[in-house]
Amino acid sequence: MTFHIYNNKKNIRFSVLSTAIHVVVCSLFIANIVACSTIDDDLSDCPTTTQEATLDYELRLVTNMTTEVQTQLTAQTDISLAASLTTYLSNIFTDYAKDVNLSFYDTQGDSTRLHHDRHVMNASEHSYTLYIPRQKYMHLAVANVEGDPVVHLENSDNCHSAVLQQIAGDTIDSHNTGIFTARQLMEMIEGVDQTFNVKLYMANCSAVLVVDPNGHDTSGMRVFTTGFATAFHIADSVYEYTTPSPMIRTKRLAPDENGCVGFCSVNFPSREPSATTPAPAGTTRTVIETTEPFIAQPGDEVLWEFHVFVPQPDGSITKNVLGIKEPLRAGQLKIVRCKLGEKGVVETSDHTVAISVVLNWNSGGNYEPEL
Repeated sequence: MTFHIYNNKKNIRFSVLSTAIHVVVCSLFIANIVACSTIDDDLSDCPTTTQEATLDYELRLVTNMTTEVQTQLTAQTDISLAASLTTYLSNIFTDYAKDVNLSFYDTQGDSTRLHHDRHVMNASEHSYTLYIPRQKYMHLAVANVEGDPVVHLENSDNCHSAVLQQIAGDTIDSHNTGIFTARQLMEMIEGVDQTFNVKLYMANCSAVLVVDPNGHDTSGMRVFTTGFATAFHIADSVYEYTTPSPMIRTKRLAPDENGCVGFCSVNFPSREPSATTPAPAGTTRTVIETTEPFIAQPGDEVLWEFHVFVPQPDGSITKNVLGIKEPLRAGQLKIVRCKLGEKGVVETSDHTVAISVVLNWNSGGNYEPEL
């Protein structure tokens, strides 16, 4: 697995770790082997040599996590919060594959799955052999899905219907694994030794709100994120969005020495700005390995949001909605800092964030914020 970190401020690329999963695909059927080993049989139709096709799998983590933490959590008092966040995200922004799901599809007709393998790896490197005939395949691979109760692989019997589907609900939990996918056309040619390099890229991302209490009580504060995709179509590399978008619960991180507390969600990406993605139904993932994959100019429209609920001493609740105008992309970590003011009103100096406040808020029965 190769672990790449992009420093958006200094345009530096670090290569930390490289491992590979080797999958050898043989064209020799077991039945043919048995038949051709019989003495005095007609051997004219039996293969005299064995050709192998090798599949090299790499989990390629393209992320700005280290850069974002070092840029946004810079004060001496931020050290413990930065450590807490890094620990929590260690299972998300990772180069470690716990499980892999490999599917090989026919490229004709309705793209039926012809071969399927699932493996528990729990390692950074693994080798195994598949016995499938030589032909042209569309190959889809998914890693780290089986350990995540929020996202499931569905409709995978056919190539173009295979989807990573998030569970339905008005309010749901965050993802708890870093999910990787790959898609690759593979034409296996009879009599030719071949090597296919399959690169898996991250399909989800993370958003963090860091709140400076500014002398106020944050013990009852609850934070949710919303505005993200609810499904990912693997073969087409397209995200799907629903309206209304579900509220995603955040994980509350331990406060630092200054009392600042973090709220972290893990989710699919937001939409791209409409100027760069005309189709409102979804957006094709563009974060692969470009020089600056996470730099985007904020537009006028809000693409995703933090919803912050702050209980008050008189029993009322103040609802703050922080609208983010920059996209959150696959593999990206975005940290937004804010300060808690009087009556539970949240303030920020980030010009890419629009804030609206409702004092004495009532849920109205749309969803349950667990206050």
